[in-house]
Amino acid sequence: MKYLTKLFVLALAILFTGCADMTGGEQPSSFKVPVDYYKLDNGLKVILSPDNTSPTVVVAVYYNIGFRIEPQDRTGFAHLFEHMMFQGSKNLGKMEFIQLVQKNGGILNGSTRFDFTNYFEVMPAHKLETVLWAEADRMKGLDITQLNLENQQGVVKNEVKVNVLNQPYGGFPWLDMPQYANENWYNAHNFYGDLEDLDAATLEDVQSFFDTYYSPNNAALAVVGDFNPDEAKAWIQQYFGEIPAAEIPELPDISEKRQEQEKRFEKEDKLANKPAIAIAYQMPERNSTAYYAMGLLDQVLVQGDNSLLYKKLVKDNGFSSGVSGGINYLGDMFNYNGPMLWMFNLTYDNDIAADTVIKEVDIVMQDLMDNGVTQEMLDNALIKIRSSLYENLGNFFGLGRADLLCSFALFDDNPARINELEDEFKKITPADVESTIAEYLRKTNRTILTLKPLAGQN
Repeated sequence: MKYLTKLFVLALAILFTGCADMTGGEQPSSFKVPVDYYKLDNGLKVILSPDNTSPTVVVAVYYNIGFRIEPQDRTGFAHLFEHMMFQGSKNLGKMEFIQLVQKNGGILNGSTRFDFTNYFEVMPAHKLETVLWAEADRMKGLDITQLNLENQQGVVKNEVKVNVLNQPYGGFPWLDMPQYANENWYNAHNFYGDLEDLDAATLEDVQSFFDTYYSPNNAALAVVGDFNPDEAKAWIQQYFGEIPAAEIPELPDISEKRQEQEKRFEKEDKLANKPAIAIAYQMPERNSTAYYAMGLLDQVLVQGDNSLLYKKLVKDNGFSSGVSGGINYLGDMFNYNGPMLWMFNLTYDNDIAADTVIKEVDIVMQDLMDNGVTQEMLDNALIKIRSSLYENLGNFFGLGRADLLCSFALFDDNPARINELEDEFKKITPADVESTIAEYLRKTNRTILTLKPLAGQN
């Protein structure tokens, strides 16, 4: 779901050697992410997080509009609009935003997720003012023309064809599973967009969408990296402060009812040559005790080659070379705000029946139901999730940090939650995990989707 950019094949690794040991013992001071949070008079949420590790700065703008609440007869519209944001604004013509960033030594991208659409730039630190001005310029108003709309409709339709329709396992399971597992249209429609719906979008649709959802009071702005906070605040006020707020409509009901029966579906794939299976469970409510317990169970069950499902399906039975899985296939367990699936998937050989794979999965799940988790399993899960969290905080020049800060600002009005996550996981007891297993890993809470390969068949 990414817009065309030039990306560096480079990752910035930051080691927080002074962080607390999550498994107990004498603990040094934990690393704390600097968080300076405030709001402009127009409602824009601003988060500043200085870090002078490298002479770079990340600017991220997150709008509180994603796949879930796009118009019911305009599937894929939120994603289409992401592309429109690169087509020019008042002072920057078509492609000039991209050129401005790249010619100043930066990189940029944008994406559409369940509950937000985001745009970011990684720049040399001395170019912070330039990119703040550019982001404010397109927040003030886009160059919305029929020509730009038709051009991007074609681009998005081609993306759907390349990434989904003409690709083996295209959309499996990240795009497919929500459509089978969920009942509420907002969670269950084709997020990428039906081609007919994409064609039906009008210029009036685009202008209305922009005026409604791309307003400062529906957005969060994070600045992470090597910068002077006082300078940044002055520039943010100068460039964003006069943009008018908009009236944001009430969000639709996106809730899902408790799943009471197991669901099973099969999908044919004319381009695939091996079968695949995905199994998804409805997640607990975000930020609940069970939510954090599921984060730990994800580590126990599918993350890493010491996970229970990897050992059972790959090492013991040799069904596949790997098992993929997690909470929120379009991000992570922190950057969404509504119903979600915990899911895992694998491909396997043609001579293996899907029921054989499911039987082995059931053995793992039943053992958890019967015996729960040991303290050792929980301690190992805590170590793994802590490692993943801190890797994310230092990822890609601080973009992972900006992502969490903007998500927590949009969804919780509290980006400082970024410093509370370790403690939330530490609170989880084996009893909490066992009650979560009983309610959320039951068979009646899951959906099984198998993919039947048709490549090479007459």
